[in-house]
Amino acid sequence: MYGISRRGLLKTGAAAGVLSLTGMPLRAQAKRGGKLTAGLGGANTSDSWDGRTHSDIFMIASAHGTVFDCLTEVAADGSLVGELAESWEASADAKTWTFNLRQGVTFHNGKAFGADDVLESLQMHLGEESKSAAKPIVENIAEMKKITDHQVQFTLAAGNADFPYLMSDYHILMYPAGQIEEAIAQGIGTGLYQVTAFDPGVRMTASRVDSHYKGEDAGFFDEIEYIAINDNTARMNALMTGQVDTINRIDFATEALLKANPALRIQEVTGNQHYTFPMHTQTAPFNDVNVRKALKYGINRQEMVDKILFGHGQVANDTPIGPANQYFASDMEQLAYDPDKAKFHLKEAGLDSLDINLSASNAAFEGAVDAAQLYQASASAGGINLNVIQEPADGYWSNVWLQKPFCACYWSGRATEDWMFSTAYEAGVPWNDSQWDNARFQELLYAARAELDSDKRREQYGEMQQILRDEGGVLIPMFANYVQAVNNRIMSPDTVGNLWQMDNARMAERWSVA
Repeated sequence: MYGISRRGLLKTGAAAGVLSLTGMPLRAQAKRGGKLTAGLGGANTSDSWDGRTHSDIFMIASAHGTVFDCLTEVAADGSLVGELAESWEASADAKTWTFNLRQGVTFHNGKAFGADDVLESLQMHLGEESKSAAKPIVENIAEMKKITDHQVQFTLAAGNADFPYLMSDYHILMYPAGQIEEAIAQGIGTGLYQVTAFDPGVRMTASRVDSHYKGEDAGFFDEIEYIAINDNTARMNALMTGQVDTINRIDFATEALLKANPALRIQEVTGNQHYTFPMHTQTAPFNDVNVRKALKYGINRQEMVDKILFGHGQVANDTPIGPANQYFASDMEQLAYDPDKAKFHLKEAGLDSLDINLSASNAAFEGAVDAAQLYQASASAGGINLNVIQEPADGYWSNVWLQKPFCACYWSGRATEDWMFSTAYEAGVPWNDSQWDNARFQELLYAARAELDSDKRREQYGEMQQILRDEGGVLIPMFANYVQAVNNRIMSPDTVGNLWQMDNARMAERWSVA
């Protein structure tokens, strides 16, 4: 963790919850007024206000960063602060957690917020048919109990000192009890902004709520407009011509044009965002560990950092735990590009060569198609023939990711190791995009989650990272910095969040008119 250590979270959870409502404060001169217009990628015509389905920046920023709230929030400096939870306490074994809820909070339709809303909002993620990415988080709660109208208690199946962090997950939005379907249809939350218009995959507008519980210390704009611009060139042009105030994911190839414009500035933040190529490990030929190893040795990681990220990142080692994580295994030997080793492992798999399809779209990450083609060229020297299939951007996350056995993807990373692993690597979870199921990895996952000794936990997470490097089904060639651009008429804090894009997707809350 960043600002709060694991033991510190256990000891000072209650105090941590009342440090701040919104994390790092804006500069003193921030004032109310004006409008923020953002051009954002990651939008789909299937988008909705159902937090269980959110997977990319357009809806993450629209929902948990604008219209809805969570129980907790990761501040810009990486520390954990309270949002709808005012404070929290844990039992000595981190198995029972009591959350004290903020009073005087209302939903946009006037309904008062309380314990019933928390319990029903969490129940949404459960059930055999649930495909929510937060299902593994909520499933670990053995019992949810309403203590009072403004206090809830969670008893976990096993101790987890990271649990308050998990309650900041952007899927776990708070909805009004008994009115959840209406809230999803209309976008009814407790956030700083109330929806005025929503056209899925096109645009979202919202206006500042009067007399909000966060007061005048957050939510400085009168209006918010998020425009869906999935095409990177169009997004850059919209910023350059003044149609929008800010964009996510700049085009590195034309970065010089942005730098030459005195009205614009570039924000670059180093975090745990990583670009990936997941393989379905339950599907041939990816079910053979030697095929996976051949594919790992067939990619030139440094070339991708140089040519796709233009240096805005670093080489990764097939593990999602990055330099911003507490237990990042920085001393683990780096896998290097080695066509001869790729050929060796193909032979171990009984193959002279390998012919496979690789699906990619720039919807996955900017430059994904070019990255796939670079991979195609480097892999060929090792006897691997990749057929790159360029997929449509719209519908990529519903039609390609999780559906096709080898594709391009990206992950924002998570603030804690367990959060990342339980979201995408725990056996059977909805977003396990490599269908990974390894007995030793699972054993370590559960042990580390409940471990109270930090040194032992470091060993456990170190071994898990090595298992993923050597045997895992996700090829992770690079960690990518968040690089976004802002018009100078918009002011942002000195510290910008690095958990998600666009200041942890909370620019509507934290930025202001200069």
